[in-house]
Amino acid sequence: MASRIVLIGAGSAQFGLGTLTDIFLSEPLRGATVVLCDINADALQNVHRQAITYTEAHQVPVRVEATTDRGAALKGADFVVISIEVGDRFALWEQDWRIPQQFGIRQVYGENGGPGGLFHSLRVIPPILEICEDIRRLCPEAWVFNFSNPMTRICTTVKRRYPDLRLIGLCHEIASQPRELPEILGMPFERMEIVAGGLNHFSFLLEARERDTGRDLYPDIRARAPAFYAGKRERGLFRMLLERYERLPITTDSHLGEYIHWAWDVVDHQGILDFYRAYQRYCAKRATEMGKPSGERVIPMIEALIGGRPLRELAVNVMNDGWISELPRDIAVETPARIDERGLHPETLLGIPKGIAGLWRNQVAVIDLTAEAILRCSKDLALQALLADPVVHSVRAAEQTLAVLLEYQKDYLGYLH
Repeated sequence: MASRIVLIGAGSAQFGLGTLTDIFLSEPLRGATVVLCDINADALQNVHRQAITYTEAHQVPVRVEATTDRGAALKGADFVVISIEVGDRFALWEQDWRIPQQFGIRQVYGENGGPGGLFHSLRVIPPILEICEDIRRLCPEAWVFNFSNPMTRICTTVKRRYPDLRLIGLCHEIASQPRELPEILGMPFERMEIVAGGLNHFSFLLEARERDTGRDLYPDIRARAPAFYAGKRERGLFRMLLERYERLPITTDSHLGEYIHWAWDVVDHQGILDFYRAYQRYCAKRATEMGKPSGERVIPMIEALIGGRPLRELAVNVMNDGWISELPRDIAVETPARIDERGLHPETLLGIPKGIAGLWRNQVAVIDLTAEAILRCSKDLALQALLADPVVHSVRAAEQTLAVLLEYQKDYLGYLH
């Protein structure tokens, strides 16, 4: 039976066009129906027009529809991919980042962790919950893939409200390992077996072995990685974590630093600023036409779920059903997983160093309180989430930050009382 795939947020050219290209190039998805859905009718029409032009020119046997009616889009869906933002993404991001700094909170970024991660969550999770309520009513057996951030807080909150939803969070941060490890170790990535995990944007490479012999590659990584990363931008905190905790972080200072209270004194601040500006330019230019694959993993996963070749994914975000015993079961974690036509099979992570587990546990109350603040529409719990955050140094600063951002973002946060 042909699959029905719904892309929510498809009006974004960088998401919609890349994902459509992946579908059009997929042999197992020949005959599928793809439904593009977005609240921005003009942007949606632009993506739809390019998709139709491409399928006709290349005789792609995939039906492409577009609608702003989410209910019509989701009815009977087999797979739903969510990639949304709320409002003016970068203007709101800069408020999340700069306003806490104005009150003395030393957060190095403002997207996924720290106070910025809280306000990002408070804005984006309620509309995602509305999408998931529609999925529960209209296509409860669908597999749901979330690309939106803050990943851990989104997945945790959604699964608390809808525990039966077949939700998987996907993030491309793990992609740095296939690029960098071969350069560090002087061997193709195909010869390696790696295990990484933790919390999204706060994961570590926990194991690395040679595939054929089982030889532990970490002694070579520890010996060679410091020289490889020396002088690279956004790697000050990264190198400090590698040195002190003896495990390689998955991402760079901008993301890592949001979770660590002593990061301000270690990170490469100029590198973070340069990365942010470069990312803005990248988003403005990326994927303005059809034909370029996205590089994301969702379409290979869908292929595996419909009976294609089974695969092992290096990182998925799921509720912690014992996959990381050092963390509670009621939050989402990032872990490798196998995917086949029987479903998703996350891997249990063993032998986690106590120091790294301790850093993760510092985030547990923040994640928990963020989810509860949203589910209960509680301003008091939002303040408690701020006060639980390791980055927040002062009650007064937390209260001022909350008051100002509730006012500045009242169009999105008015549900809190």
